[in-house]
Amino acid sequence: MGLQFEGATDNISEPQLAYIRDVLEKRGYKDTKVTIQAVGKDGDNFIASVKRIVVRNENGEFRMIAKFATQHELLRANMGLESLFRNEHIMYTSVLPKFHELEEQADLPKEDRLRFPVCYGSSTAAPHEVILLEDLQVPGFIMMDRFETLSDECIKSGLKKLALLHSLSYALKNKELDVFNEYKSTLFNMWADVANRPNITTFSKPIENVLSTLVDGDQRKRLIKDSIVHGLKLGLKLENHDKDSKYSAILHGDSWTNNILFRFDGDTLQESILIDYQISRVSVPIYDVMYMIFNCTDHKTRLEHFYDWIDYYHSELEKVLSNYGIKANYIYSRDQLYADLKRYAKFLFAISLLGANNLVLRPEDAAKMKESVKKPMENSEYSDFSSNDVETNLLKKLKVEELVDSYVKFGLL
Repeated sequence: MGLQFEGATDNISEPQLAYIRDVLEKRGYKDTKVTIQAVGKDGDNFIASVKRIVVRNENGEFRMIAKFATQHELLRANMGLESLFRNEHIMYTSVLPKFHELEEQADLPKEDRLRFPVCYGSSTAAPHEVILLEDLQVPGFIMMDRFETLSDECIKSGLKKLALLHSLSYALKNKELDVFNEYKSTLFNMWADVANRPNITTFSKPIENVLSTLVDGDQRKRLIKDSIVHGLKLGLKLENHDKDSKYSAILHGDSWTNNILFRFDGDTLQESILIDYQISRVSVPIYDVMYMIFNCTDHKTRLEHFYDWIDYYHSELEKVLSNYGIKANYIYSRDQLYADLKRYAKFLFAISLLGANNLVLRPEDAAKMKESVKKPMENSEYSDFSSNDVETNLLKKLKVEELVDSYVKFGLL
C-alpha cells in the first residue's frame, strides 16, 4: 500500500511528494494515509506555498508544516526563490542548530534559549525545494491578525527573541569567526539583489506614485517621492560598508506580524517564536528592530513606546551577551544602536513603504499580485496588482500616512 497522499496536493510536484514520503518513512510511517491541508490565505506568505501534513498510525498523530517552492520559472526568477529557499535551508540546518550548540556549551536554562521550529527535513533540489518544519499549532502557538497593531507586550516579547538571535550571532563571531564568516558568505542578501536590478526604478516608481496619491498633505507626498529607489540604494551602500564591521550580526530579516507566533495562557502571553528565515542575512541589528516596530505597530502605539522599545531591546542584548562573557558596550553599544537608527532610517523607510503597500493586501489582491509577478518584469504594470478595493486603499493610506508621520516625529527623515 505505502503512504497515500490526499487533500490539498495541488501545486506540489512529484519530487516534493517523494521527499515528504522519504522523510515520513524514515520516521516509521509506512502504510497509512497522509492528509495535506492548505494553511493561511494569499497575502500571509508571498514566497512559499505552505501546507500542513497530517499522518496517523497506532502510535498517534504526527503533524508538520511544509513550505513548497513553485516551479514557475518567471516567478522563481523574479523573486529569487532558489536563493531564498537556500537561505532558510542554511538557517534551519546549520545556523540555528549551531546557536543551540553555543547555548548548550554555556549551560543556559531551557527557558532562556532561542526557540525555533524543529526542522524534519530540507531539500534544496531546485526547482522542487521543500522545507519540513514543526507544526507550532500543536504546542499552542497562534498567528496574530496582520491588520491589527501588536501590543506593547507582544512587541517586547518579539524584541527579546531578536536580542537572543543577535547575541548568539555575536557569540559565534567571538568564539568561531571562521564559521561566522562562512555563514556570512553563503546567506543571500535579497535587498542588495533588488537594489542592483536594472528595473528597480521601473518597479518602484509606480508604487511611489500610487502611495503619494493616496496620502494627504504635501509634506507626506514629498517625502514619499523617490524614497524607495534612493532608500534601497543607500541601504546597499550601508550594508556593503558594514558587513565586515564588528557590529554586524546574522539577522532574521523579516520580523513582521505573520513571522512571529505567540503562545498565550488565557490572556497572559507565555512566549513568542520567530519563524520564516528566508530573508536572513548579515547586517546591523537595528534593521530587525526597526523592521518589527514599523511593520507591526501603528503611529499611536509607536508614539507611546518607541524609545522604550529601543532601550528594552538593548537591555535584553546586554543581558544575553553577558552569558558569553561579552560586554555589549564593546560589541554593540547603545550609542551605536542609536547611531545606526539614524544611518539606516531612509533604507528602512523605503522597505516600510514596500511593506505597507503589500502587507495590507486582501487575499484576492495578493493573488492578483502573485499572478503579475509571473510575467517578465519589464512587461508587468503596477496596475496589474494595485488594488481597486476601497477598504484596502483606506488601510494602505492610513498605514503609509502613519509611517511618514512616525519617521518625521522621531527625526528619522
